[in-house]
Amino acid sequence: MKLLVTGGAGFIGSNFVHYILRERPDWHVTVFDLLTYAGNQKNLEGLDTRRFTFIKGDVCDEAAIDSAVANCDAAVHFAAETHVDNSVHNPRPFIDANILGTYQVLEAVRKYNKRLHHISTDEVYGDLEPQDPKFTEDSSYNPSSPYSATKAGSDHLVSAWSRSFGVQATVSNCSNNYGPYQHVEKFVPRNITNVLSGIKPKLYGEGQNIRDWIHAEDHSSGVLAILEKGKIGDTYLIGANGEKTNKDVIELILELMGKPKDSYEYVNDRPGHDLRYAIDSSKLRSELGWQPRFTGFREGLAATIDWYKQNEAWWTPQKEATEAKYKELGR
Repeated sequence: MKLLVTGGAGFIGSNFVHYILRERPDWHVTVFDLLTYAGNQKNLEGLDTRRFTFIKGDVCDEAAIDSAVANCDAAVHFAAETHVDNSVHNPRPFIDANILGTYQVLEAVRKYNKRLHHISTDEVYGDLEPQDPKFTEDSSYNPSSPYSATKAGSDHLVSAWSRSFGVQATVSNCSNNYGPYQHVEKFVPRNITNVLSGIKPKLYGEGQNIRDWIHAEDHSSGVLAILEKGKIGDTYLIGANGEKTNKDVIELILELMGKPKDSYEYVNDRPGHDLRYAIDSSKLRSELGWQPRFTGFREGLAATIDWYKQNEAWWTPQKEATEAKYKELGR
């Protein structure tokens, strides 16, 4: 298999590349990534260059993505702008990357008749009340931020190209990821690195927003299962039954790092902050036989903390600018 991975130098994409090269020793992976602030070639260090190629390119560049797709057997489309706060501050990059970029990928796989798997998020479904049932593949789309709206739009493009043009595509919507290589602007690594930097962790609002956490390795194994065994035209939800309030998460980070569980500070909530996400991954488990490795959030979070402790040189260059930006926002 010659596999193209767009956005493969980002957080989830790079975890997927490492996973594929470990689990499928006869595959070759080409990463196509623009290397914006969230993409980092250091995420791909140590990979076997006989089985791995890197192309710096923009998914919105028709000629560049066309050439990359022409030389693969299948493509997994991770490339996206993903940070909610950034999308509220400046939506335009999200429209370009998430909608126009997905269109260009779809046109390329359509032209060359290649298999495509499109990566999306549970945020396209909006949010839930605490007592509501979990999201399923049949849940209605109800995005609440420019980020989730553009991801919803990209999902609909994939479905339309599959139905109208016969593109061999599948879609997955995943819950909140955590693990190695995640930019320190995100909630889990920001607060781990705050503790490591002697800064008090920050908690939005009252900390009662609930997220359904999954380790990036488990997301990767779910995507591989769909790529190899998923039904063309179908959507699959990937989740590990990891619902936690943000307050629970920050207190567990502090506990695992040997700090008092209450040594954090509250900051302004983000605009339109969704209350709860929760994924029902029954379809993926029953139809494709997928199971997560990290069935306990505590175990996965402890492994993630260890990674950030051991890779200070990776995250330190991001930290000062990230905290300066949050300070401007009062968060």
